[in-house]
Amino acid sequence: MAWNILIVDDSATVRAVIVKTLKLAGIEYKELYQAANGREALDVLGRDWIDLVLCDVSMPVMDGEELVATMRRNGLIATVPVIMVSSAGSRPLIERLLASGVRAFVKKPFTPEHVREVVDEVMGATSHDA
Repeated sequence: MAWNILIVDDSATVRAVIVKTLKLAGIEYKELYQAANGREALDVLGRDWIDLVLCDVSMPVMDGEELVATMRRNGLIATVPVIMVSSAGSRPLIERLLASGVRAFVKKPFTPEHVREVVDEVMGATSHDA
């Protein structure tokens, strides 16, 4: 199954790495959207159909925690799964994010195989099957 995926990270380089990782992992997507912070991500979520969000924690303007909190207030967190992808991964942070509705946490650096496994688990499907 192919999805519309939103990648949220303040680093264009990291966004490019995630795009490449999705391709290497064999994760099919219809459209890939990108945002440099949570506020831009909310704009995308407000205008485009998004099936999955891959989001960093630490970003300027609006960080990943604030994005998730806003999505939760708007009811989006219930319908649009969020996977946090970050190098900031203390146990209290991960527990707080999961309690707020984040479906999974992927610690940087990551492998395509691990990303595929997490996406498959979160999306409830085998993303690399035709």
